[in-house]
Amino acid sequence: MSSTREAPEQYDLIALGSGEGGKSIAWHYSSTHGKRCAVIEHQWYGGSCPNVACMPSKTVLWMAKLVHHATTLGERLGIGTNSAVVMHAVLQRKREMIEGQIGLHRNLFESSGAEMVWGRGKLVGPKIVEVSDGQGVVRVMRSEVIVICTGSEAVVPNITGLKEAKPLTHVGLLELEELPQHLIILGGGYVGLEFAQGMRRFGAKVTLVEHNERILKREDKDVSALMQQVLEREGVTVLTSTTLNSVSGSSGKIVTLKGKNTASNMPITITGSHILCAAGRTANTSNLGLDLAGVKLTEAGFVAVDEHLQTSAPGIFATGDCAGSPQFTHMGFDDFRIVRDNLTGSGKGGTASNQSSNRRSARQVPSTLFTDPQLAHVGLREHEAKAQGMSYRLAQVPMSAFLKTHTMASEGETTGFARVLISNKDDTILGFTAIGVEAGELLPVVQLAMQKSLTYMDVAELIIVHPTFNEGLTYLFNAVPSRT
Repeated sequence: MSSTREAPEQYDLIALGSGEGGKSIAWHYSSTHGKRCAVIEHQWYGGSCPNVACMPSKTVLWMAKLVHHATTLGERLGIGTNSAVVMHAVLQRKREMIEGQIGLHRNLFESSGAEMVWGRGKLVGPKIVEVSDGQGVVRVMRSEVIVICTGSEAVVPNITGLKEAKPLTHVGLLELEELPQHLIILGGGYVGLEFAQGMRRFGAKVTLVEHNERILKREDKDVSALMQQVLEREGVTVLTSTTLNSVSGSSGKIVTLKGKNTASNMPITITGSHILCAAGRTANTSNLGLDLAGVKLTEAGFVAVDEHLQTSAPGIFATGDCAGSPQFTHMGFDDFRIVRDNLTGSGKGGTASNQSSNRRSARQVPSTLFTDPQLAHVGLREHEAKAQGMSYRLAQVPMSAFLKTHTMASEGETTGFARVLISNKDDTILGFTAIGVEAGELLPVVQLAMQKSLTYMDVAELIIVHPTFNEGLTYLFNAVPSRT
């Protein structure tokens, strides 16, 4: 084994992990400030998003939508109806997309000057990182600035026999070459719902199991109810208030899950071919030597950070999932902006043109559930506004008021609604939620108005092109009741 322990290689910034926050700060620090930066990665070039998460899953969901429309509308779109053929084509298209993303990342590393270092990295002391390439070669690197960006992984719930059944996570599901005969999904959150609809549209039987009394437990109750109706209308079986006690068999062959409905106390037995675990995620913070560098963890196992993503060790930051940030790539990118601004002294009132507030707690957290219809949200939900004692007005219009939906081929495109919460104090926007076709595309207009503290009338009076999806926002905001 070769090593350079006696003379560590000197860098200005080292990122442990090539996820959104890590690679972005390395690219920026290298290209803009001429710093020597390295990104250490042992598995996926560019992190999970372009390889096994956001980009490939949305590619698969888009193809599932095409299959769905080809079937329900009877159109001849050139999509095969044989499941094996469809899944083979889906897998090939997904892999082509990933190759394109990897090529893009290679170009960005080359143009920025940041170095990509393959291997497993860990801290072996303050400001010291050791990287093993798995072939017996060890590099020792030193930097005054280190960014931990190691992401998270799917949790396998502690249910008797579940681990032994070797369940799928989203990573394995996206690599299946054959359609599951009956996919059982554990978890009624974003990942569970997206794959439930996608796999059902490809032709699989799907059962979704949620231990809470409803799916999407953070949303307003009518939002959860409508999303469940959408799934059930397409043939997904949704079991809520369900506790599982045991699993037997092997995922990919045959599995049997036993438990009970906690509302009725009735026993439940489910038999299927595959299990997908989509019941939450845990931070990748093990075997990183964090304690040797003085980096503390939270009780939940995330890297403990302050408002500026600084850890307990000077000069060491953490971004993304491992730091407990909202588990969206766009939030990982905003984490990069927070670190960037604090390293360079820019940000609000500084020299950088950015959207970051420089603090984790003072920023928007927009989200989109990529089912069909989509669920888009930013700001306060109604039950949250009530819990905080906020004085607000609510306006809501059906998605059919968004005239663009009537030009779509499927009748289902008018499903859903949009609602907005307006402050009774100053007419600013407190929150926005929409269930509808391409609802996520509505967010930027609302977000900008919220960020700039504009009133709802500033949106209501916009001239928006007809017929576009955003045109419906004028109808929504014009429906706001007068202030009381």
